[in-house]
Amino acid sequence: MHTEMQMRTLAKTAALIALLALANSVPSLAQPDTRAVTGIVTDKRGNTLPGAVVQLENTVNLSVISYITGKDGGYHFNGLSCDIDYKVRARYRRYWSQPRTLSKFDASTHPRVELIIPID
Repeated sequence: MHTEMQMRTLAKTAALIALLALANSVPSLAQPDTRAVTGIVTDKRGNTLPGAVVQLENTVNLSVISYITGKDGGYHFNGLSCDIDYKVRARYRRYWSQPRTLSKFDASTHPRVELIIPID
């Protein structure tokens, strides 16, 4: 026969096990493994620049991937690691935008990075 103290201990243990089981069954609120970045390339006046080349550089391994903007001057990169910083810049003819950093500390899963080419 169990004493009252043993019964309380068993009840607390059962409650703790149930709580841990529930916590493991709840979907994680952690950030996703990948993210995307989009944006538009424009000149100083705000006109879109179709045919601009946008370069995305992985700051860990220094690999670079490129995207050629469409008629709307837009670009997008998908499947980017949330744990890596990226540098984004654009080239139109012989002109370059200032590089922008997409930080791993930016919690957004779909950030927008607008790039301006310094031409009129």
